[in-house]
Amino acid sequence: MIKNIVVIGAGTMGNGIAHTFAQSGFKVNLVDVSQDALDRGLKTITTNLDRIIAKGNLTEEQKAETLGNITTFTALNDAAGSADLIVEAATENLDLKLKIFGQMDELAPANCILATNTSSISITKIAAATKRADKVIGMHFMNPVPIMKLVEIIKGYSTSKETFDSIYEMSKTLGKVPVEVNDYPGFVANRILMPMINESIETLYNGVAGVEEIDTVMKLGMAHPMGPLQLADFIGLDVCLAILNVMYDGFKNPKYAPNPLLVNMVTAGKLGVKSGEGFYDYSESKKAEKVSKMFLK
Repeated sequence: MIKNIVVIGAGTMGNGIAHTFAQSGFKVNLVDVSQDALDRGLKTITTNLDRIIAKGNLTEEQKAETLGNITTFTALNDAAGSADLIVEAATENLDLKLKIFGQMDELAPANCILATNTSSISITKIAAATKRADKVIGMHFMNPVPIMKLVEIIKGYSTSKETFDSIYEMSKTLGKVPVEVNDYPGFVANRILMPMINESIETLYNGVAGVEEIDTVMKLGMAHPMGPLQLADFIGLDVCLAILNVMYDGFKNPKYAPNPLLVNMVTAGKLGVKSGEGFYDYSESKKAEKVSKMFLK
């Protein structure tokens, strides 16, 4: 029975995962390296709960219960002692994840399942950093976590059927739709999505069309809720680059090679919404209403 959850990372994905578990009645220990990061995460959770209340889908009492289910920690050793499940939601960096999983393995109870929210990195490789590879699994939530229904459940080479079944069924109690996926770079979602985003950047790079024109074609012609360049800004161009690099390294196929424009934008710190500028300018609004000046004709 999974009751006590530890979430590592209070950023965009981490606070969304903590929010989702807490709103579903689980006790959540949210861990990050600084209290400032934890405070920002809790502020985001509170804001998102208020949005749900405004839509009539949550009461003030339920909001209070959700927030009451979350306890914050700056040290994993203080948070992990009674964990049934730990979900790592740190930056998409292999070395960092391997280090965290080594700590998780050392500090968590023997029966605790260790999950990662990685969007592309091998579960098998992450599991190799532990002595419990049978209890390591991928739980790739979609952003924004409290709203998006999908969660990819990724089995590593040694993930046991018991671990998979437990996480698959528990995901349903979160109101999610779990999908079984095998352990290949990018899994399903990003193996399909990232080449599309990369090709959209290639189309811009080659001067075929402008930012708004590319996004408009995909929204109106393909019924996408947002264009691929806007979506890249929303995800974070640094995250897109990291995922493409993982797939390129994993498959050695040139179709996954990041476009030079994407590489240059990340190098210049133009990361999308999080930095205030990417393909669009977010200095006045978080909505993609104004194309970045570097792409104006």
